[in-house]
Amino acid sequence: MAVMVEIHFPVTAEDEWIDDVGDFMIDLEDEFGITEYEDGEEVGDDYVFFIAGASERRLLAAASRVATRKGVPAGAYAMVTDTEAAKVGMGRRVRLPVR
Repeated sequence: MAVMVEIHFPVTAEDEWIDDVGDFMIDLEDEFGITEYEDGEEVGDDYVFFIAGASERRLLAAASRVATRKGVPAGAYAMVTDTEAAKVGMGRRVRLPVR
């Protein structure tokens, strides 16, 4: 079991930002030493990206970078959970960006 952060964004009619974030995650892997744990997916009214492989602090720093990226929808938040969580959305909710 390892710490995982889910980055939740509200689903929008425009979805070009999703591919952009996916590409940006590759850069964050090198910069923060994180890994994209699973492919992003639509869950209810949110589009969720999953990151792991680092400390909670580093994962939240990376999530904050994603949340403040130009072109992504406002209202992102993170869920701090673990890689063995029974379902998406379980854990502690954290407002993004973390200050």
